[in-house]
Amino acid sequence: MGTSRQLLTSVQVARFAAQGLLRLDGVVPQEINERAVVALAQGLPQVPYGTPLGKAFPQDTFVHALLALPVVSGAVQSLVGPDPTVDHHAVHVREPHEGQAQPLHGDAIIDVRPDAFDIQLMYYPHEVTAEMGGTLSVPGSHLRRINETDIGRVQNLRGQTRLACPAGTVVLVHHGIWHGGRRNDTARRRYMYKLRLNPTVPQVRLWDTSDLQDPAVTTELNTYFPWYEQATARLEIYNRVLLWRALTGDDSFDIDHWVTRVTNRPALRSQA
Repeated sequence: MGTSRQLLTSVQVARFAAQGLLRLDGVVPQEINERAVVALAQGLPQVPYGTPLGKAFPQDTFVHALLALPVVSGAVQSLVGPDPTVDHHAVHVREPHEGQAQPLHGDAIIDVRPDAFDIQLMYYPHEVTAEMGGTLSVPGSHLRRINETDIGRVQNLRGQTRLACPAGTVVLVHHGIWHGGRRNDTARRRYMYKLRLNPTVPQVRLWDTSDLQDPAVTTELNTYFPWYEQATARLEIYNRVLLWRALTGDDSFDIDHWVTRVTNRPALRSQA
């Protein structure tokens, strides 16, 4: 992998913790993009579950070149550590004029870990326009647990994002994000490469923490999204604080005293 990884900042990781996704627009060189389109059209061999990422992809593949980019390898290390394993990878295709969209869904139906998460790297090797059926995501949905297509009947949510991006864009998402491929209304096939990675080390302070005390960190973690209702928004912030405590190892962090209030156990203290 890359030798000079560009680690994420605390503000960026806080944004990921709040939104469940992080976009890196146009970071992949065109040479790799062109190789990727050819390879995706031909299909990719399977990678056995649990293969160390550093051993999963031969050096002559576009995937190896993609993951060796300092901006990509640094972002991956910042979220799942230096030596993650491959869960699976897949080629996602939206056919020209296919006439239907993928239902809104969450992938990890049984994965409710509060102190760890996988990431899914989504790579778009060519430009994606709104008409090409870019991936729809619902920011801030990753900690609201659902059973796969429970929300498939929902057509639109306020604040959802429908990806339109330049070639070479990488989006890193939490495994629980609500998402779905939109309908492709163009004459061109749309490709997306997805790679799910599992951490092998505690996900604690893996990024550049020099800005950990920046007030912008709390601002990111306190973000409200339009699809939240007032009461349920508190649940999202509460779960977000728990995630940030796990990521930083700081059990004193809080927003509006919510977690501190709920975890207060005077009886346990009096028995100590």
